[in-house]
Amino acid sequence: MRIEKSKIDKHNQSLLEGHKRKFEFTASGISKADEVLKKLIDFQVAIPSWALGTGGTRFGRFSGGGEPGNLEEKMEDIGLLHALNRSSGAISLHIPWDIPEDYASIRMLGAELGLKFDAMNSNTFQDQKGQELSYKFGSLQHVNKAVRKQAIEHNIDVIKHGVELGSASLTVWLSDGSCFPGQLNFRKAFRNTLESLEEIYAALPHNWKMFVEYKAFEPNFYSMTVGDWGQSYLYVSKLGPKAYTLVDLGHHLPNANIEQIVSLLLMEGKLAGFHFNDSKYGDDDLTVGSIKPYQLFLIFNELVEGMDAKGLDHSKDLAWMIDASHNVKDPLEDLLQSVEAIMISYTQALLIDRNKLNAAQDANDVVAAQEILQNVFRTDVRSLVAEARLRSGGALEPLQFYRENKIRQQLIKERGVKTLATGL
Repeated sequence: MRIEKSKIDKHNQSLLEGHKRKFEFTASGISKADEVLKKLIDFQVAIPSWALGTGGTRFGRFSGGGEPGNLEEKMEDIGLLHALNRSSGAISLHIPWDIPEDYASIRMLGAELGLKFDAMNSNTFQDQKGQELSYKFGSLQHVNKAVRKQAIEHNIDVIKHGVELGSASLTVWLSDGSCFPGQLNFRKAFRNTLESLEEIYAALPHNWKMFVEYKAFEPNFYSMTVGDWGQSYLYVSKLGPKAYTLVDLGHHLPNANIEQIVSLLLMEGKLAGFHFNDSKYGDDDLTVGSIKPYQLFLIFNELVEGMDAKGLDHSKDLAWMIDASHNVKDPLEDLLQSVEAIMISYTQALLIDRNKLNAAQDANDVVAAQEILQNVFRTDVRSLVAEARLRSGGALEPLQFYRENKIRQQLIKERGVKTLATGL
């Protein structure tokens, strides 16, 4: 379904007076409000094609109805999000779940919805229907060269799909590893994986990037062949200048200092970007900012400082994407909340007085440094984010609009109660 602009305008008009009052109060204390708003308007977060349906656990999956049954419907859902928040102008496809049947029509639909095609995601963590060889004991690391070749060819095929759509990056996440001691020769697994990645890397078009994602555990719990940022960095350093480490916020052991990891990867020019989500225990796929909003802010603090130090364009030079698919929420409401949390943390990081923070750090004034960060974190910047949406043609309160206009009920009416999103 598509949202009529007149409905968004009507929604905004009813909230405009209260919003103006809040915005003017907040902006009055910011010396560079227009500069911040420009960056917010430019900043886009890609939505993955697998996030439009309820996810699930090993024990069950509970569809909410109205889920998209094909790629076109997934794109329409993301277009709906983007119409409301003006910050979701990209889609990240998962192959083979979302192979386009007609590239030209998919490109045309993307243009109609204002969507670009972000990173392409390969899948060697599942056996697909009709697949000749199994990934039960790994893919790019497998002891059988034929299995490795199958996984390599799949990734190269994903690149070809991406070229047709105008994408320029490939995300490789490997479930490869071992469940028990002695099952795997670690050095052989590393060498096999590196050689496989080198073949995929060689197939990249000249303007493409490869993102190598890591994960501390699951589905293997004794070892993962790309188990942490150091292992990923080792791979991408050996691969070449088009290879980068992708950080998923849920793919760390408890209490990992993700902001430090981000800072160092950015310093070395090897940070690809993010899969945003939140977690209580591990890879929980919770709504961004729902558990650790201060950590999210601290990560963006390091990002803004590091990107500015290297002269990077905040909106283009790193990849920003959500990676979540939860079981108990309306997926579109979850995504609206997640994008809002990202935009809030980004805004707060833009407001940090870098000169004061640097002076406090150079003077070893720990108290002052903490106060600078926490004072900004405690600043309510929601009106700045809303103003950026308003200036871009979006809704002042996207979630409120979504509920008041009963969008999920309309999707159920169009698609049915028993629909299940493809690929999940």
